Amino acid sequence: MIATNDFDLIVIGSGPSGRRAAVQAAKIGKTVLVVEKGRRVGGVSVHTGTIPSKTLRETVLNLSGWRERGFYGRSYRVKQDISAGDLMARLHKTLDHEVEVLEHQFNRNGVWTANGAGRFVSAHEVEVTSENGETRVYKAGHVLIACGTRPFRPDYVPFNGVNVFDSDEIIELPKLPRSLAVIGAGVIGVEYATIFSALDVAVTLIEPRTSFLDFIDKELIEEFMHELRDRNVALRLGAGVQSIVVNGAGKTVTQLSDGRVVTADMLLFAAGRVGATDTLNLEAVGIQTDHRGRIVVEPATMQTSVPHIYAAGDVIGFPSLASTSMEQGRVAACHAFGLQPPPPPEFFPYGIYSVPEISTVGMTEEEVRKREIPYECGIARFRETSRGHIMGLNTGMMKMIFSTKSRRLLGVHIVGEGATELIHIGQAVLNLKGTIDYFIENTFNYPTLAEAYKIAGLDAWNRMQR
Repeated sequence: MIATNDFDLIVIGSGPSGRRAAVQAAKIGKTVLVVEKGRRVGGVSVHTGTIPSKTLRETVLNLSGWRERGFYGRSYRVKQDISAGDLMARLHKTLDHEVEVLEHQFNRNGVWTANGAGRFVSAHEVEVTSENGETRVYKAGHVLIACGTRPFRPDYVPFNGVNVFDSDEIIELPKLPRSLAVIGAGVIGVEYATIFSALDVAVTLIEPRTSFLDFIDKELIEEFMHELRDRNVALRLGAGVQSIVVNGAGKTVTQLSDGRVVTADMLLFAAGRVGATDTLNLEAVGIQTDHRGRIVVEPATMQTSVPHIYAAGDVIGFPSLASTSMEQGRVAACHAFGLQPPPPPEFFPYGIYSVPEISTVGMTEEEVRKREIPYECGIARFRETSRGHIMGLNTGMMKMIFSTKSRRLLGVHIVGEGATELIHIGQAVLNLKGTIDYFIENTFNYPTLAEAYKIAGLDAWNRMQR
């Protein structure tokens, strides 16, 4: 039982931004209450989003033998008959561990938790309603809204939890399909489409726009699309969805605006998410949301239109990354209690946990050209590295962009095995304003995929006028 109703900070939601803000405030001696409507702490990130999807990906790659197929052929599998139960077993172990770590972190730092749905009753009061209907009102000098998002579920999609799923439901799928249609080629849609493709499920990826992942360097996307087509992922770009039905045989039938029809055993609708703000009673405090339920904040402080109420994480929109959400939560807590956190670095990495991974930091070639910066690119193929040969990699590339005037690194873009780990070398050099000379003169462990930095650096250096 929580001993008091008065706190310095109430955090609504225990995802990446909420937990980081709560612990940061507790570290400086503030009393903190975290309100979580789920049965366990962790939020969407732990229970339906980041951790489950990445765990599912790792399980699929291990059981399917995907990483070894360069040596042993496309038919190679570690486990011949992979079931949904095989995927769920590892998932639940991982989630239990994540929750235990988070609960221990809250206990160690004296963070209180209240289980139930939170809603504002005044500018400094939050009412929490538990599952059994009991309510209690808590007061705080500051409030952080970190409630995250939920899948966008339009009326024309016949969600049924059997063969038509949203991106939160897909991790609890009852059985593996032989074919899958994915609507929405955003980060979530692309991740799940490629994960199921690695299980040899026939996947069709549907996107009404003619392109996808437009914030990624176009050359990288071209490489990625080539690999998808090479393993028979069908891309249906530039055609909207007119209707979705489940036929008498239990198949999902998607009618596209260009006349094509996609029939599959299972359908995943992953076309966007909306802020989980509709139950917060934001009208009581005068905070407005956009058409997707997201809250506008001051980027430097995370303050909403009500100065003592903050918002952070996916609920404020782009970039909606767990890594950036954590920093947003920390910034909000520091600002609320008069601390001045150091300014965030100019560049942070994006990671897309598709198969293969995509990771990028800094400017794309399109952005460099738009700014009219004289530049040169260097390319390295993972198959050019000894480590790539050892791992049996036939694909994967790194692209580096340098200014020909200042020699500074402008961007690093990677598609392939280990991309989300490799990117941090480029991130460090970029934020420390390093030049091409670092990659030319430095020694990298041999054999490693990180050697690609030297290969790409030398490739660019050979093209630059000296």
